[in-house]
Amino acid sequence: MNIPRTNLPRVVIIGGGFAGMAIVRKLIGEDVQTVILDRHNYHTFQPLLYQVSTSGLEPDSIAYPMRKITRNSKKCLFRMAEVKSINAEKSLIETSIGDLIYDYLVIATGSKTNFFGNKSIEKNGMWMKTVPQALNIRSLILENLEQAVITDDPELRKALLNFVLVGAGPTGVELSGAIAELKNHIVPNDYPDINPNEMNIHLLEGLDRVLPPMSEKSSKRAHEFLEELGVKIHLNTMVEEYDGHLVTTNTDLALKTETFIWAAGVTGAPVKGLNAEAMVEKANRYEVNAFNQINGYDNIFAIGDIALMQTEDYPKGHPMVAQPAIQQGKHLARNIMNIVEGKKLEPFKYKDKGTMATVGRNRAVVDLDKGSFGGFFAWFIWMFVHLWFLIGFRNRLVTFFNWLYNYWNYDKAARLIIRPFKGYENQMKVDKEEI
Repeated sequence: MNIPRTNLPRVVIIGGGFAGMAIVRKLIGEDVQTVILDRHNYHTFQPLLYQVSTSGLEPDSIAYPMRKITRNSKKCLFRMAEVKSINAEKSLIETSIGDLIYDYLVIATGSKTNFFGNKSIEKNGMWMKTVPQALNIRSLILENLEQAVITDDPELRKALLNFVLVGAGPTGVELSGAIAELKNHIVPNDYPDINPNEMNIHLLEGLDRVLPPMSEKSSKRAHEFLEELGVKIHLNTMVEEYDGHLVTTNTDLALKTETFIWAAGVTGAPVKGLNAEAMVEKANRYEVNAFNQINGYDNIFAIGDIALMQTEDYPKGHPMVAQPAIQQGKHLARNIMNIVEGKKLEPFKYKDKGTMATVGRNRAVVDLDKGSFGGFFAWFIWMFVHLWFLIGFRNRLVTFFNWLYNYWNYDKAARLIIRPFKGYENQMKVDKEEI
């Protein structure tokens, strides 16, 4: 790995998500050598991935180079690598680019899409956890619109213009709202051969309301917002199978579609090597104590989505969203320095700052301790918070001007099929032949 030798304690961090970035930024400047490992060379602002997939933003607006964070410190290093396993007895990790010894190990690998064992959905569906996956969805949506223009098969045209999303949590709600705005504002102008009424957006949810983690008031308001946009909501409906063309459910509902997006849940993304006792198998997350130490290990920690810290207020662990990850990252940085300096560890306590979700233009819902509200003001708060937490001034500026442009022009400027999704392998073959 070409990591410089040092007399300083070495802190190795696996994962450059919200939790990983929070601890790295706090440890820069401290008397430790910090090494951060990630399979990508950028941090992804995941809450805005849905805008990349629906042509609202380009990916470089929500991605930030990892080396821009570490470049001003000789004690903080980044390596692009995939971690294969952990050898706790030797305090060593095995990666795709070599092995590395650590004094303290922080696992911040986040979460991955949970298919609940459904192989047909995993094989044929689309999901959205990374920038490439968001670009795949964008390409698929636009390609299906292009194909709908030219097909003379009415059944195929109907399937191409049917958009089915599963899971009415924040991701599913925001995606379906954004696709509805694409239908209402872009399709009439860009695709005069398509009647917007032919385009249908179906949102399926297994529970009895949308946004189940939020208050009933916000759930009801979000439901109304979605229906105003033309989204068809199917509650108490669970998908049984998707064969690539037909969605079957536990009810009489069956939908033919060429665009099936799975947003129904996440599970932890652990690393191989630790004892089975460290893992809560059902949640696929590491069990940690109040100091984020993994059960059975003193110098191995977990933070963010991968960590399950059971407390009186959160018996099932903290919610798998950005705020707990950021707060745990900052807190653990202080505790690692407490260990290095021989001080007492401080227990972590999560401060819930509220929950929010946007449903589209001028429509959002926000839950705070003092109550819930929705509409334009909630939408404005949602925009401000997301701009604030974007890493990098350029990203904030570009995103702000994109939003401003989209707002005044009812436009989505990033509707480009740069990398075709359908027949992608054939396209790659053509590209190589041209080169």
